[in-house]
Amino acid sequence: MSEDGRVTYRPADPCLLVLFGATGDLAKRKLLPALCNLAQNGLLAREFSVVGMAREDLSHEEFRRRIGEAMREFGPKNMDPALWARLESRLYYARGQFGDPEAYKALSQLLEKTDREGGTQGNYLYYLATPPSVFPEIAAQLGRAGLAQGGEHRAGWTRMIVEKPFGRDLDSARALNRSLLQGFDEDQLYRIDHYLGKETVQNLLVFRFANGIFEPIWNRRYVDHVQILVSESVGVENRGRYYEEAGVLRDMIQNHMFQLLALVAMEPPISFAARAVRDEKVKVLHAVGRLQPEDIIQRTVRGQYGKGFASDKPVPAYRSEPHVSPTSTTETYAALKLFVENWRWADVPFYLRSGKRLPTRETQIVIQFRRAPLLLFRDMPGGELAPNRLVVHIQPDERIRMRFQAKLPGPGVHLANVDMEFRYADLAPASPGTGYETLLYDCMTGDATLFHRSDMVEAAWTIATPILDVWQALPPRDFPNYASGTWGPRSADELIERDGRQWSNPDV
Repeated sequence: MSEDGRVTYRPADPCLLVLFGATGDLAKRKLLPALCNLAQNGLLAREFSVVGMAREDLSHEEFRRRIGEAMREFGPKNMDPALWARLESRLYYARGQFGDPEAYKALSQLLEKTDREGGTQGNYLYYLATPPSVFPEIAAQLGRAGLAQGGEHRAGWTRMIVEKPFGRDLDSARALNRSLLQGFDEDQLYRIDHYLGKETVQNLLVFRFANGIFEPIWNRRYVDHVQILVSESVGVENRGRYYEEAGVLRDMIQNHMFQLLALVAMEPPISFAARAVRDEKVKVLHAVGRLQPEDIIQRTVRGQYGKGFASDKPVPAYRSEPHVSPTSTTETYAALKLFVENWRWADVPFYLRSGKRLPTRETQIVIQFRRAPLLLFRDMPGGELAPNRLVVHIQPDERIRMRFQAKLPGPGVHLANVDMEFRYADLAPASPGTGYETLLYDCMTGDATLFHRSDMVEAAWTIATPILDVWQALPPRDFPNYASGTWGPRSADELIERDGRQWSNPDV
């Protein structure tokens, strides 16, 4: 901590970032701007270099010029020119097909030269910003080229960041894990989920386990149910080809939302070490009750948006989007009712829902507590007591809100809902970011807490795959079944209303 009370962090380890897919959108829009933000905040080592690899035939100078143009559009607006000049001079490029062994021989020579000249101490960080179909090939080629482990010429660490999706179902996820583990050890693999880089998500652990007033009531005795929502106001835009192969269950629920569920429901870890935290998270996923086909029919809902309005402007149905089949049965909305079958959460339902073309963009977790006994207030005006709710808003406005009952001023006893709210903007000024800064920094420092482990990936697919199988066997007959700009199909409302509950929708 600095003399003025501000928290300070050490720079990340010196390293050489090898960026596969360096000319793609993810690299230009997210990853390289994130590196610039880390450098601006003093979190990137001075001994740092980037080698980009892609199929295009570019020289080092052409690659630097292209990245410079992208940074002017997507990078930090207040970038120190001298700092950018230093970073730009550390950008290198290697052309090659991802399956060509000769390309990796040339890459190995460039890395050795760049490492020696840049003082990156033999630390190699590979980032697979590529289609998932080439993940196994890149990992295998790196292994054959002697680049997966530290060689005789270097004594540093070697790590690999893998972008999602991690498979399409349980079998493909297991096959992917096997292929990655042929050349790399599990502790070298960092399966990234940018959702877990958000401050509010990370704060869930501190919120629960550093405050004595919450953890004692974080269980089935006091919690009525939990809702997790990820809503998007946009449609599929130009991602029709990808989305036709994915759908919302694969794209959003199986990874992002199951991780949020694990953070909400996990037991206290013995420490904040990565292994201890991830051990408790995977226990939650293993404890989620497996749904039988009849359960899936009763406790899951899927939907597809039709035409409607977004921001008062007409928008097309999903089937009319570019690169989407006019008879598509891909779901753009899903709602699930799950149970975590352990002593803490037995009989407490967890309702998960996510969809596109909903009224607003919002990610939130709602912990609804059991209603207070009504005996004392049964004759009061204003109807029944509203339950207490704790709402964790993850995006776009990061905040935590607690709702409780209070007396309205004046004669007599009249109750009203009131909120206590904490906003992250009040704690510290928001720093510009892409969502990848924390995750890149953690990988460079060797902290795997926020990354997926192979058993976590497979446990999540164990929950999702039976649902996908039933949905494939029983094609929907009512698509599209919700209008753009609404909160989803009527059957989703019925799913929670059958239990005497209602969705907690964000304000629009």
